[in-house]
Amino acid sequence: MTVKLIMNWDITPQQEREYFEFVIREFIPGVQRLGFELGDAWATAYGHQPQIMVTAVAPSQDEAEKIIHSTEWAKLTDDLMGFVQNYSCKLIESSRGFQF
Repeated sequence: MTVKLIMNWDITPQQEREYFEFVIREFIPGVQRLGFELGDAWATAYGHQPQIMVTAVAPSQDEAEKIIHSTEWAKLTDDLMGFVQNYSCKLIESSRGFQF
């Protein structure tokens, strides 16, 4: 069963430039290197929802959990925390279409 990792966060004010540089240079390649396939990236334009939502897919629940419990994942998300706030993530069964 394919699973989807859904991550949400808000970019820390005054960190936008550094955030985007980190995401492009380190976060996205790191997520892919660990075994997730990136899916969607959404930015909230209006309303009281997280500013950013990113999804990534793994081939199985076991593989996804192995990744998110690895020291490499911990380092990658710790580095992300230097640029974001209100981070959350969850694993769900992947289906077609928009999921949140």
